[in-house]
Amino acid sequence: MTNDQFLSLFRTMLIIRHTEEELARCHQRGLIFGACHTYVGQEAISTGVCAHLTNDDPIFSTHRGHGHALAKGMPPRELMAELFGRATGCSRGRGGSMHLFSPEIGMMGTSGIVGPCILQACGGGYSSKLMKTGRVAAAFFGDGAVNNGAFHEGLNMAAIWKLPVLFICENNQFATEVPFSYSSGSPHVGRRAANYGLPGFEVDGNDVLAVTEVAREAVARARSGGGATLIECKTYRTRAHAEGMGDFTYRTREQVDEWKLRCPIASLRQRLLTEFGIAEAQLQQVESEITALVAESRQFAESSPLPDAATAAVNVYATRKTGIPARPASNADGQNRPSSGDPSRVITFTQATHEALSEEMAVNPTIFVMGEGIGIRGGNFKTTAGLYDLYGPERLCDTPISERGFVGLAGGAAMTGTRPVIDFMFADFILDSVGEIVNQIAKMQYMSSGRLKMPVLLRGCIGIGHSAATHHSGSYYAMYAQVPGLRVVVPSNAYDAKGLLKHALRCDDPVMFLEHREILTTKCHVPTEDYEIEFGRAAIVRVGRDVTVVALARMVHLTLSVCEELERDGISVELVDPRTVSPLDTDTILQSVAKTGRLLIVDEPPAPCGFAAEIAAQVTDAGFDDLDAPIRRLTGVFTPTPYSPPLEAAVVPTAAMIADAIRSLVKE
Repeated sequence: MTNDQFLSLFRTMLIIRHTEEELARCHQRGLIFGACHTYVGQEAISTGVCAHLTNDDPIFSTHRGHGHALAKGMPPRELMAELFGRATGCSRGRGGSMHLFSPEIGMMGTSGIVGPCILQACGGGYSSKLMKTGRVAAAFFGDGAVNNGAFHEGLNMAAIWKLPVLFICENNQFATEVPFSYSSGSPHVGRRAANYGLPGFEVDGNDVLAVTEVAREAVARARSGGGATLIECKTYRTRAHAEGMGDFTYRTREQVDEWKLRCPIASLRQRLLTEFGIAEAQLQQVESEITALVAESRQFAESSPLPDAATAAVNVYATRKTGIPARPASNADGQNRPSSGDPSRVITFTQATHEALSEEMAVNPTIFVMGEGIGIRGGNFKTTAGLYDLYGPERLCDTPISERGFVGLAGGAAMTGTRPVIDFMFADFILDSVGEIVNQIAKMQYMSSGRLKMPVLLRGCIGIGHSAATHHSGSYYAMYAQVPGLRVVVPSNAYDAKGLLKHALRCDDPVMFLEHREILTTKCHVPTEDYEIEFGRAAIVRVGRDVTVVALARMVHLTLSVCEELERDGISVELVDPRTVSPLDTDTILQSVAKTGRLLIVDEPPAPCGFAAEIAAQVTDAGFDDLDAPIRRLTGVFTPTPYSPPLEAAVVPTAAMIADAIRSLVKE
């Protein structure tokens, strides 16, 4: 290394230390509204690793991420302004200490949840591998994360796919206040790499030159196609877990003072003077420059404006991408939506979604699919049949049974420029990854102030039938609709399924695309030309005058099956299919209710806190004066799904029950 490189390391470590100490003082002054997790004592690690990374190399961090951001090149003023909650902060005041975003320099975010950064770095590595960019992704995490499932799932995926990733464990010996010696059955982290077939190293995390050398080799290995590396950096934080917290109920002052004597900055400074011949005056000049830089940064942050309250809900969703114009949202000719081309062309729901996926993969090389058995086998429901032969194993990637792992990977991949499609077979399976969906994927665009996009498509089967019992029958769309940032799509027919899936594959929002298993083989006309259906536009499946029925998925078919019978009895049903649960097209529902005066909502899942309850509340709020009778709901029974056919049939609405509910409502 040259003297300039040594001084660069020294400078970066000083920036981190001085910034953190100033932030601690600012916390005492009340300038920081929330938590403040400092990096004091660990400066050598981020400095040594990031010295080998460019702005194009993404890093993913945890709640103690100030040092990672600064080592990656974030100006101290942006970090300080963020903790002060200012509009000039790196996350525009939306993140504070635990949520730092600067994708412009490859700082892809820090998380208040332990473990996601490991999976997201795998996603960054997968994007690099797929697009052949040569980029290396790095995850920084503490010792507490190695006891989390994300650690196992992430390292396993990185190993089997040879991803260009660095896993940097900053073992500061405590996860919050729980000692690593207590929480782990193995005292070593680096040696765990061998269990996954990865190279692993244990290094003195307070020796920046040792960290730099190990990281240099790991980055070179990753760039050359050699795959991932696990590096355990043994260190110690010399301040409390977070500023203002008590520090000596779980460790002693003597232990902290002993580690302060092993200060990584003081150690490097001494070596620069005695081993490498750098003059005291040079070091003092650097120290003076950093002192001035941090003082100016604090002044800038303190004088910066607070964010405009009017922007509080901006960037929850992406702006609409330019694409193929959507077709009309409603039509009166039943489920055969506006036809074109050969009207005799009738295909199944599954064939329609397969066409949409295949056509988009052909024109967009950033799309890849992950799931269990979706490669050569073609998916449990033939969702990807034949695509492996066209696009190969990197774009049709079979996964281990690790839903949290590959969903978290999808988030990191989307953040780094690719478009993952996660085929999770059954909706129940995706529950293992709910934290990644709700806490990470759904919030990423908002927390980054729109600078990161999240084009993740999560698809799988819902619905009761085939005696699938309770772990293969869930729907959960009402639950996901409560999550800001997610789009939730529930098609009822092949035409809609293709158009909605096309839109999902072209938009920049995360989409939960739920396909009812019992209607996958139903057929309708699907044109050959390109089209898409925008979210939030309901379809009027059947025009009527006496009662409005709102239904989704299979319930649309059951309702439609009784409409002619009811028509013969003098009851005219208007059937509305929302198609998307979030966004929900309440305007179309309200217009229908204004015409008919009556509303029945038919929904397969149970009633409490559900989709039917939300529609009832919306119509009561905005359309109460149009109602000639109380709103009625017909839903599934509030119970887990049973196995035996007579039990299964007893917990979901039937066509006869729908007909009876409509007749009863018309009499009111």
